[in-house]
Amino acid sequence: MLRRNGELIATRLGHLQEKGGELSVHPVHTTYTPRPGDLIVGYVEGMRSNIWFIDIGGPFNAILPMSLAAGKVDFGATREYMNVGSAVLCRVQEVDENHGAVVTMKGMGLRKLNSGFVDRVPPHLLSRVVGVEGIMLKSIKEASDCRMVVGQNGRIWIEGDASGTRLARAALSVIREAGHRPDIESRVRGILEA
Repeated sequence: MLRRNGELIATRLGHLQEKGGELSVHPVHTTYTPRPGDLIVGYVEGMRSNIWFIDIGGPFNAILPMSLAAGKVDFGATREYMNVGSAVLCRVQEVDENHGAVVTMKGMGLRKLNSGFVDRVPPHLLSRVVGVEGIMLKSIKEASDCRMVVGQNGRIWIEGDASGTRLARAALSVIREAGHRPDIESRVRGILEA
């Protein structure tokens, strides 16, 4: 926000919030900016004989070298291992000065996602999905009986039966639509308890 001629002017489109006499604008839309160490869900968008191009929801695709895949991949066999459209759980290994990222699937739990569903919320609402001390995410997982992994890029992997997945997605939809509201916790609780 800027102050010009005694008036406050918002520098981005969003929802005005006042807390303790302090004004802030919560954005309506944000994009993901990768940082080393981020856990993310990506999609394979293309490949060469020794590298995959991964859509991470940021300004540029990331690269996943064959040497950083979850298992052993022979040179030229990238398409057999993961094809275009495959979802992957990976971690940002490094980011250059132009926001180009290298991701890795080496590490505990990092893998190709062969089952489940990937939903999305804007990155600025991830704190609403997780909640204070992880309470909101725990509530959604328990009520839906689903496994969930929240990526810092706003993509959330959900695995469970059809009714549980529907319930988890309904809760995420409420957060996506009303995450800026102060009563979001009670709104999500209402969906989970219905």
